[in-house]
Amino acid sequence: MKKIITEIPVAGKKVLVRVDYNTPLDENQNITNDKRIVASLPTIKYLLEKKCAIILMSHLGRPKGKVVPSMSLKPVAKRLSELLGIQVKMAPDCIGVEVKKMAAELKPGETLLLENLRFHPEEEKNDDKFAAELGSLGEVFIQDAFGTVHRAHASTVGIAKYVKITSAGFLVEKELKFLGEALNNPKRPFLAILGGAKVSDKIAVIENLLSKVDSLIIGGAMAYTFLKAKGIEVGKSLVEEDKIETALHLLKIADEKKVPIFLPIDHVVCDSVDFANKKAGDGAKIYETNGAEIEKGFMGVDIGPMTLQRIAPVVANAKTIVWNGPLGIFEIDRFSIGTIEIAKLVAQATDNGAISVVGGGDSVSAVKKAGVDKRISHISTGGGASLEFLEGKELPGIAVL
Repeated sequence: MKKIITEIPVAGKKVLVRVDYNTPLDENQNITNDKRIVASLPTIKYLLEKKCAIILMSHLGRPKGKVVPSMSLKPVAKRLSELLGIQVKMAPDCIGVEVKKMAAELKPGETLLLENLRFHPEEEKNDDKFAAELGSLGEVFIQDAFGTVHRAHASTVGIAKYVKITSAGFLVEKELKFLGEALNNPKRPFLAILGGAKVSDKIAVIENLLSKVDSLIIGGAMAYTFLKAKGIEVGKSLVEEDKIETALHLLKIADEKKVPIFLPIDHVVCDSVDFANKKAGDGAKIYETNGAEIEKGFMGVDIGPMTLQRIAPVVANAKTIVWNGPLGIFEIDRFSIGTIEIAKLVAQATDNGAISVVGGGDSVSAVKKAGVDKRISHISTGGGASLEFLEGKELPGIAVL
């Protein structure tokens, strides 16, 4: 395990913290969801108790290396000030003479937020000089932005070369604990539930999980590629034709390892979906199939009741559950029932003693929409990072600590 914040000398020091404040803003620059800011509070409060001078760094959005005023972190400084009950100072940039001066003058117990790192192209290029400038601002570096640790950027990887003491913050520690234990030391039976649109996004995850899980549930659009690989008619459902061979290969591995893969055995289908407006198309026909086949001209948009009935006991019996990706076109209310029912089943299993880890934006939205987010053991803050962790990849922002 990497060093964590409680194992390093921080008292009275100038501490650089990489946080993930990539928060959604409306057209008036108001924060519409502050959960990422709230998630950083335990680390910040601990450092304030230790009389540290804190310098926070984050990106927001994709400004592509240019200054985009609508992607400024100023609204974040305001919200963080409210949450902490102290004034969080806002830097005009993240590097430069003025920033250096503000950092140098920062007193113990004070907090400074640097402006959006991605206003500089050097951040995403992991530029050495840029990383050195960031590193020169403090004596200790804390990585607490799990959502960015799978990226080798200047503020996640390069900076570690220029700061003597490095560690993980409480948020990153919690992520690594839950994801690490689920993968390396799970209570059994261990179940993975994978959804989402593309098989291609999850091939490496499935390959890695097949040697660890006791069963696997596959839903969402990626299920239709697997069904087609098995010779089942899927109508005009979304299929990655170039991944049919891969799907067959994965089914074969599962068979060899005696890991049951549960695919949908019935579906909610629709003949037209207006994806742009997130609704069923005008005058769309919607019905539940009586089996796994989907007739021509229709596409699968959610798992059906027979599928739910079949997988309910699998979820109920699991002692470790990892879930990533929705099981239908979840953004459209009529097609979100399967995903929401799964969320309730996972919460029920957790109430009965299972450990549940949910990652990926849509699955996180699903547990919230189902009103069961407080009943999940751990909700991951990093979609991409948690996926790469599940693939068994080393995360560069963790490896450097």
